[in-house]
Amino acid sequence: MPSKSACPGRSEADPLQPEGRMPKGHLVDTDGDLAPRPGPGPGPGPLAADCPGPEKAPGVPLDVPAKINHEDPQARAKPFLPKPPMRPRLERALSLDEKGWRRRRFPNSQEDLASRDGASPSRGSSRDAVPGPAARPCLPPGLSASLQEIPASQRTPGTGDRGPSWAHSQDLLPQDGASAGSSPRLAGGLPSRPLPAMEWSVASDSLRTARKADADRADYKLRVQTRLLRDHSSLGPGRSPSPLASDDCSLRSAKSSFSLLVPIRAKDVRSRSYLEGSLLASGALMGAEELARYFPDRALALFVATWNMQGQKELPANLDELLLPAEADYAQDLYVVGVQEGCSDRREWETRLQETLGPHYVMLHSAAHGALHLSVLIRRDLIWFCSEVESSTVTTRIVSQIKTKGALGVGFTFFGTSFLFITSHFTSGEGKVSERLLDYSKTIQGLALPKNVPDTCPYRSDAADVTTRFDGVFWFGDFNFRLSSGRVSVEAILRQDPGARVPALLQLDQLAREMQRGSIFKGFQEADIHFLPSYKFDIGKDSYDTSSKQRTPSYTDRVLYRSRHRGDICPLTYSSCPGVKTSDHRPVYGLFRVTVRPGRDNIPLAAGKFDRELYLIGIKRRISKEMQRQQALKTQHASTICTVS
Repeated sequence: MPSKSACPGRSEADPLQPEGRMPKGHLVDTDGDLAPRPGPGPGPGPLAADCPGPEKAPGVPLDVPAKINHEDPQARAKPFLPKPPMRPRLERALSLDEKGWRRRRFPNSQEDLASRDGASPSRGSSRDAVPGPAARPCLPPGLSASLQEIPASQRTPGTGDRGPSWAHSQDLLPQDGASAGSSPRLAGGLPSRPLPAMEWSVASDSLRTARKADADRADYKLRVQTRLLRDHSSLGPGRSPSPLASDDCSLRSAKSSFSLLVPIRAKDVRSRSYLEGSLLASGALMGAEELARYFPDRALALFVATWNMQGQKELPANLDELLLPAEADYAQDLYVVGVQEGCSDRREWETRLQETLGPHYVMLHSAAHGALHLSVLIRRDLIWFCSEVESSTVTTRIVSQIKTKGALGVGFTFFGTSFLFITSHFTSGEGKVSERLLDYSKTIQGLALPKNVPDTCPYRSDAADVTTRFDGVFWFGDFNFRLSSGRVSVEAILRQDPGARVPALLQLDQLAREMQRGSIFKGFQEADIHFLPSYKFDIGKDSYDTSSKQRTPSYTDRVLYRSRHRGDICPLTYSSCPGVKTSDHRPVYGLFRVTVRPGRDNIPLAAGKFDRELYLIGIKRRISKEMQRQQALKTQHASTICTVS
């Protein structure tokens, strides 16, 4: 039983009570003499005599301020309980757990003085800001037990022995001159003796050390376990941990570089659930979760173009009009370009395609069949979700040694949607409609696709029609269907109003007529045509054939599509490139939005393979051309002569 004349903060009867600590649940009586006794130490005096024992002062919570006897003249001095020093401002404290600390608001010196004068208290957290009586009792836990422990040179002038003014306690803390990244330290003015332990019932998280948890804390074990778990979750021994992998209590965790690689929890790896990384369920590479990361709307942007190059070795100086049309604000995800009667230097053509699209795209696959050529370029971020690319060819003119007529097909699976791209060159001639129908029949029966890639919907496939084995089919090329009218009639229609001439020309189109009959391209559709016939022009000019043959202008170059699921393919733009004049055909292209479905992880993947050599050549050519352009501009600027008239 402690002595009644002893102060609870200086109990001599209880040998287990550390010096400077006040027992929980007891508050000193402030009705006595409040003036501190000057001297080198606390010692016995009025201050010790006025602090009652447990029998005189029953247990009172610390958050209830003690009553002040206003009749006592000493109480009119209005001394106040020292507040804890403000938390030093650190350079960067952006960890998630520190956001709550920043939202807490502690009373500053002005608010503290106002509260002593009877003004409204501050709006800080009642749990974090330790409330206390206006008089000076024994100091609360966690603060210095005696005023003499603080040098007199650091006391606020004008306060005398009444108590330290914590409004100027920031002088004890490091200011902006402190080195960034160092831990907050108190200045040398405080005593070297360690501060007494803080009672957890009255403490707050903001008053505790940033990177440590007290042993008397209720959640001590949980905090230590969390810290140990996250301290070792860095992605590498020589790499700074990301904010997602740092411990909760670290004030310097935000200084590490952020990584897009989210840490993988060890318990998720130990679970060994068959649903994680299965063929179809959660975690599948081709599953719905991965698809939603890249395509939240499940729509793939697709570009398809066809061009009969007439075997010209000369290529356009710029392919931007073809691959990057003005109608599209953004580049597409997948580019497929089919060429008939292509140039003899196939590698040069592929290099030009790579050069135009730049480093964001790679050549996924390219195939050739005589004068036919087909290139597939894809964004390099998406090559991991493509299956192996397969190709097949069909020759429709067996007698010819040069394979100028026939078809070339390329098929692969992207996520869970299978694609087939066919470029064809049918028999030419205005009256050879039946031969063209025969070319179509040979193509759908002769293309042996798919080979190793499994069919996504085998029960809806037909062994006699390759177009039924894929979810999305795009068939484009020079079909050579003409306008069934003479040159004079077509020229008369071309001289009509621009809004009426295209519908009038389509009334004479042989392909539209055969598709309505169902004799060709069964199940295929075509976007609305708003451009003039793409055949036949004088090379380098905008005039139609002025030679002795006087060929009739026609829509020979077309892009058709077929979808296994209705509405999966949506055409956006269907047009031609009038600025590309190196051939007697104008290139025709279409922009589409294709719905992509999640798939299974049972397909042979392309494993990120692409034509790396072509990629490097295209990038080097882009750089060299840009340097030449800048040098030309510099030379032109230097050769400019200013004259004054």
